[in-house]
Amino acid sequence: GGWGSLVNPTGVAACPGSGRLAVAHDGKKRIHVFGPSGVCLRRFGERGDAGNDIKYPLDVTVTSDGHVVVTDGGDRSVKAFDFEGRGVLAVREGFCLPWGLDATPKSEVILTDSEAGALYLLAADFRRGELKKCQMIRSRLVSPRAVAVCQTSGAVAVIEHLKARGPSKGSTRVKIFSAEMDLIGQMDSFGLNLVFPSRIHATAVAFDKEGRVIVTDVCSQAVICLGKPEEFPIFNPLISHGLFYPVGLTYTANNSLVVLDSGDHSIKLYSS
Repeated sequence: GGWGSLVNPTGVAACPGSGRLAVAHDGKKRIHVFGPSGVCLRRFGERGDAGNDIKYPLDVTVTSDGHVVVTDGGDRSVKAFDFEGRGVLAVREGFCLPWGLDATPKSEVILTDSEAGALYLLAADFRRGELKKCQMIRSRLVSPRAVAVCQTSGAVAVIEHLKARGPSKGSTRVKIFSAEMDLIGQMDSFGLNLVFPSRIHATAVAFDKEGRVIVTDVCSQAVICLGKPEEFPIFNPLISHGLFYPVGLTYTANNSLVVLDSGDHSIKLYSS
């Protein structure tokens, strides 16, 4: 089966240099790797309690050296696999709830810990299964979930989930950090009613090739460009039709935009 075999997908990542996509979802095998045409090339990451099983995948990324790295909310760990699906590393030390992650050009991984309110940098020799470092690089964030790393500047975008006052669902805030982890821009749903037509509930974030920040918004069922960090935030809807509950976002090597839609359990590709 092609794209249609996904169950409640939570994360998508493009494989650097190839047209393949890795998707994390709630099926019997948690990670599916698809070829450019939508054919499923590989399935791995059994649902279960063994060391290399995946209990509940929250996000996935692929490093430039070809390893698939997954945050597992079920046992609060980060797990790495090779493309054959063999588990090469599981990092369990010290996380409260690892959630979102994205690979840097150097095959390091930046990840959020939603419960700890922190960003971590994880460096490993994945081929040897050796963890080199797992270092907190930013703290005092509010329930950070999705994260993206700009492959050219090293800037990092994080989506925070703010608690609701009263009966509403709460809202989100997008923060942009420089490669040195200085805050260089932020946008929350409250202060932008003048700029934006509606409240934004951002679920996923990515940088495009030009370094612009792109988010999915489940309120307006849209993908929105917020501009580069220096012009942030502008409001430019890229996709405003045909999405139901967009939860994942990535760009492929040939600059197609990939949207993971958990509303109809599908992957949607758009040429840019």
